[in-house]
Amino acid sequence: MMMLRLIPLAVLVVLLAVNPAKADRPNVIVIMSDDQGGGDYGFMGNEIIRTPQLDAMHARSGFLSNFYVSPVCAPTRACLMTGRYNYRTRCIDTYIGRAMMDTEEVTIAELLRDAGYRTGIYGKWHMGDNYPLRAMDQGFEDSLVHRGGGIGQPSDPIGAEGKYTDPTLVKNGVEVQMEGYCTDLYFDAAMEFIDSSVQDGENFFTYIATNAPHGPFHDVPPELYEEYRDVDFSPILVGNLPEKRRKQEFDKLARIAAMITNIDDNVGRLFKKLEQLGIDENTIVMYLNDNGPNTGRYVGNMRGRKSHVDDGGIRSPLLFHWPAKVAADQTSAELCAHIDVLPTILDACDVDVPAGHQLDGRSFLPLLTEPNPQWPTRQVVFQTHRGDVPQPFHHFALHEDHWKLVHPSGFGKERFDGPPQLQLYDLSQDPRQQEDLSQQYPEVKQRLTKAYEAWFADVSSTRPDNYAPPRIVIGTEHEPDTVLTRQDWRHVQGRPWAADSNGFWLLNNPQVTDYTIEVIFRSADHPAGKAVIKAGEKSWTIPIAANQQRGHMANIELGEGDVKLSVDVDFEGKIQGPHQVVLSRD
Repeated sequence: MMMLRLIPLAVLVVLLAVNPAKADRPNVIVIMSDDQGGGDYGFMGNEIIRTPQLDAMHARSGFLSNFYVSPVCAPTRACLMTGRYNYRTRCIDTYIGRAMMDTEEVTIAELLRDAGYRTGIYGKWHMGDNYPLRAMDQGFEDSLVHRGGGIGQPSDPIGAEGKYTDPTLVKNGVEVQMEGYCTDLYFDAAMEFIDSSVQDGENFFTYIATNAPHGPFHDVPPELYEEYRDVDFSPILVGNLPEKRRKQEFDKLARIAAMITNIDDNVGRLFKKLEQLGIDENTIVMYLNDNGPNTGRYVGNMRGRKSHVDDGGIRSPLLFHWPAKVAADQTSAELCAHIDVLPTILDACDVDVPAGHQLDGRSFLPLLTEPNPQWPTRQVVFQTHRGDVPQPFHHFALHEDHWKLVHPSGFGKERFDGPPQLQLYDLSQDPRQQEDLSQQYPEVKQRLTKAYEAWFADVSSTRPDNYAPPRIVIGTEHEPDTVLTRQDWRHVQGRPWAADSNGFWLLNNPQVTDYTIEVIFRSADHPAGKAVIKAGEKSWTIPIAANQQRGHMANIELGEGDVKLSVDVDFEGKIQGPHQVVLSRD
């Protein structure tokens, strides 16, 4: 009898030595919505869009009221995943090969996985669709994601374009036809992952990144849409619109509101699951949005929207629910940002940053757990705009306490001309940024300008060839069939995703390999033509049959090393690129 009792105790001692205090470590869930906007919450003063579950979460959570993100989605995701400015990561824009994160970057998923956590992602990754750039290659052991920057983009699987309901998603690298609404599916999969982890006695990190309420807006939860379609959205609509346009905008807002309330419903389901599993006290649940709202709508006492570097474009509430350590009434107005999420999670989970690894963020956990935390004055910079290489002073904001130095030169332009027209605001007195103080406080403007210049030089010199995109690696066992889309090509002709546009892909082929290449079009509505495939000094020409979407194939051999692959399609003298290309290792 003594031996039967001693054996389990000995095993327990060994297990604790291997994984000390495992039972005391918190689980972690990060939820980030897409284009929700900092004012789309009841607890932020929005009286039109229903968010009762998030309002309840706010009432029982720690709250950061001065939290910032990037003006668009992929840069925010790179900052959140790495704790570093996205300009260090090669992820500088949202499409055409500029939203691919360098594989040398160390993600929160990799750090937690290596510390013994199970890791899962559900929804939007948006930092590379092919090996070795996928979430499943960057530390996530379980993944259910869509490709590209959103459903309804050129990276959609063929035949599943724009389907929020019954979408085709990618499950651990394999396309899978799903049944249900996309947001519900992400939460379902996340809860299955959580349940399995708990049953196996494992800690988990779960990242739920919805593509809602990002457009397109044609496919939304029908019952919630019916609830909102006759609502008067005047109180949250920004700008005076003519009646016809006003009705159209009301309908769009009804669809966006339906998607937001659907996310809210799922947050409620998630908390019920945590309670049922008995892990709600020691599970961290964070909620934030990735940038400002995708229409001109309510953003509280700020101005701006998605893609703007005004506060309405880069502010998000940050809810931090951890009953075991964070009091429900604990709030902070200190300056925090997306780069702080990774160090905060590591701090909470007692996981060390690897020696020599540089982070730009700092843990905000003391702001929510200590009575008089030390929070030295800091400067945080937000900059994003179109283009292959960032331009100094283009579309940026630098924040230091209540000061904001900003040059809102326009996200959509690759460059601006002339000297930058810098603006300076005191956000403590002027959150709407109405009074430019650059003339009244020239010394502050000069000091912050120098700080910005130092920041830009620093982040731009992280690597040699700092802004060159990563390469897609083909022909490996990790991804025998590589689907190349307009999301990750380097654009050279026409508007990036227009029918007549063209581009090329930067690849790496580990060894001389024979491939079958398939050229795919957006639809079967096209004339006969030909396609010239080029890879380095080699080229192949294949006929394109009229009125045929796919099945245009050739056998090609690619040499070892870096490859620039292009496909020029000639339709009656007009040259354009394909919709997608599939490379299959023979």
